[in-house]
Amino acid sequence: QVQLVESGGGLVQAGGSLRLSCAASGSILNINTVNWYRQALGKQRELVATITSGDSTNYADSVKGRFTVSRDNAKKTAYLQMNSLKPEDTAVYYCNVDRIRFIDPTMGARDAIDYYGQGTQVTVSS
Repeated sequence: QVQLVESGGGLVQAGGSLRLSCAASGSILNINTVNWYRQALGKQRELVATITSGDSTNYADSVKGRFTVSRDNAKKTAYLQMNSLKPEDTAVYYCNVDRIRFIDPTMGARDAIDYYGQGTQVTVSS
């Protein structure tokens, strides 16, 4: 009943920009903290950016000053603006929400915990 769908990935040259979107769908009542993770081939998943329900943000040192996380609660969408991209930013990017409160048609209000989207590939060429 709840889906997170990322979009906006693609191939870009070093120094370029991309904006990723994470759109939530379903009978959603509340979206708590949104995290953006990335996982490069052969590497562990890395937390890139976080935005809380109160719009507090946090970033990995590797992306500070280049990436900006934001959210539009009315659209149930979070964004990751990525500027000055580097080849080392190449990875699959995932959005994650620590808690989504939604309406289940048979069970009423429920929480989806630690919910991930399917990911979107970002490739930065040198």
